[in-house]
Amino acid sequence: MLKAALNIEDVEEVGDGETATILASPAETAADWRARAGVYRLLSGVFVEEPSREFIDALRGSATLAELADAGLRFDEDFLATPQDVLLESLAIEYTTHFACTGGFPPVESVRLTGRYKQQPNFDTMQTYKRLGFALRPGRFEVFADQIGVELMFVAELLERGAAALDHGDIAAQRRLEKEIKRFWSQHLGRWVRGYSLLIERTAQHSFYREMARLLGGFAREEIEAMGLRIEDADQGRLEVPKTEVRIEFNPNEPVCNGCMTDALSTTLAAPDNVRRFEELRDLGGLR
Repeated sequence: MLKAALNIEDVEEVGDGETATILASPAETAADWRARAGVYRLLSGVFVEEPSREFIDALRGSATLAELADAGLRFDEDFLATPQDVLLESLAIEYTTHFACTGGFPPVESVRLTGRYKQQPNFDTMQTYKRLGFALRPGRFEVFADQIGVELMFVAELLERGAAALDHGDIAAQRRLEKEIKRFWSQHLGRWVRGYSLLIERTAQHSFYREMARLLGGFAREEIEAMGLRIEDADQGRLEVPKTEVRIEFNPNEPVCNGCMTDALSTTLAAPDNVRRFEELRDLGGLR
């Protein structure tokens, strides 16, 4: 689906006695990484917030539309022939109702996997960004660390870093970044974007989001296959995601006032497993 977008040529079949592995040069690998980063940035721009006038102008250019058509995208007249001001308003409404309102499908990993905002995926991605020297800054609106546009942009930045490392002959740095990209796909993107893309392709009313969801799903499957990863799709394109139970963590060694709790609650706090559901603590007494 994405061969034309990434300038990938079909490889001819090899005969007996020939090797099937063709090692790319550092320059070729750098070019490939930058091409992949471009697709990540495109998809990030689609889902991170409602599209801007400049973004739509770029997408509706004849050259870009031709490349997207080569990649298998088929937009309807609602995107191709609608006056720009009307199109921008339509896309803003679609984005708000589909991705930002109650009853929609927020493109946020925590929501898609737990049914709630700011759960473990959000904290894990924040730690990953910080560890690798990235700082999350809002655009026109505040975004979550595990929002799909942010996660895609993060990988795009890693790819750009890797390409720059190859330009300077630092293959070791590029390989470290490759491991980070694979880890991020295994722990985050790979667990939810395939199912989510199918959901949006099925539910989107505007052809722009329908086709971009198709691009996202196809690209995700190709990336996972190219990296040799095996990742279960935990999203499954569900229309409704059951909310996980709220869990709280506390330090069992922190001094407490024994007069403020029952013996049963004190025993619970001292247990090795220091994670309990709120309901369990409430039922032990003193928290009603």
